[in-house]
Amino acid sequence: MSDPRSAAFGLTRVLVVKGDITTQKVDALVNAANNRFWMGGGVAGAIKRAGGSEIETQAMAKGPVEPGNAVTTSAGRLAARYCIHAAVMGQDLATDRGLIFRATASALAEAARLELDSVAFPALGTGVGGFGLNEAAGAMLEAVKAHARTNQHPAEVRLVLFTQDAYDAFGKALGQPDQ
Repeated sequence: MSDPRSAAFGLTRVLVVKGDITTQKVDALVNAANNRFWMGGGVAGAIKRAGGSEIETQAMAKGPVEPGNAVTTSAGRLAARYCIHAAVMGQDLATDRGLIFRATASALAEAARLELDSVAFPALGTGVGGFGLNEAAGAMLEAVKAHARTNQHPAEVRLVLFTQDAYDAFGKALGQPDQ
């Protein structure tokens, strides 16, 4: 794992980290989900492989939901306590800036509801959803900043990026001043 980049928004510390989200020792991992919560490929598939199929079973029992919403399950065998499934797309597997913003905000609301101290996010919507890294980073950070203005939980948000180009895009977005 490389050195994280960080910034503070209100009481929330945001870290951009290059690594594997399934190995993060945080209160909750966020799954980039579809609205029915089946976990096939991408981040969802990695979480299911590392944490166990019970994560998918629990999530699917809570779906379907409207895209942009989030639900929470156990994290199975993962180091985290919870898995927050952020529905960043519907069955068409398409996403957009608004869905990424809402899914991020919904996942953060779940973390606040559970009074979690730390949560790790992947780059929502950029895998199966095919959304651009720079645009996704902007939408996600906008949601984090909005959440941090009115919430004390989570105290730490990790944006955990698996590839160098994702790490670079999120690091660049974190370093940009507010528009």
